[in-house]
Amino acid sequence: MTKKEIVKVISEEIGLTQLKTKEIVQKTFDAIVDTLVTDKRIELRNFGVFEVKKRAARKARNPRTGERVDVEEKYVVTFKPGKEMEKRVRDLEEEAAKLKAAAASQPPVSSPPAASTPPQQTHPPSSAPPSPGTTPGSPQVGSYNNSYPSGTQHTP
Repeated sequence: MTKKEIVKVISEEIGLTQLKTKEIVQKTFDAIVDTLVTDKRIELRNFGVFEVKKRAARKARNPRTGERVDVEEKYVVTFKPGKEMEKRVRDLEEEAAKLKAAAASQPPVSSPPAASTPPQQTHPPSSAPPSPGTTPGSPQVGSYNNSYPSGTQHTP
């Protein structure tokens, strides 16, 4: 979700214009950043805690070249979610697990056989005769089928 989408949802909920709501949302974000810069910590009840921490200098390795590099110390912002957020995310995970279990326990849905319509060919016809034991439309033995249902292509 983007800031623009947040503004739209809030403006529709409370009946303010999107321009006024955008100003309020931006002021809220600015206040959070200003507080982090000055106080190094902001606690929002039932949401979480943002905190500025100092990450120590360390030795690292460039993954492309394998060369060792020095990484200087720096300040980073950390976030620890509050109890309310943790609970809602945990509930989301449990709901997803229940849906997955329910889908796995249901038998697959099969469509009734077609009355008299011939099957449609999804692959272009091959000039070579089909190999014994293959069905029309299936890839030939030894051929490479690089099409996927999602429409993406894979090249070897």
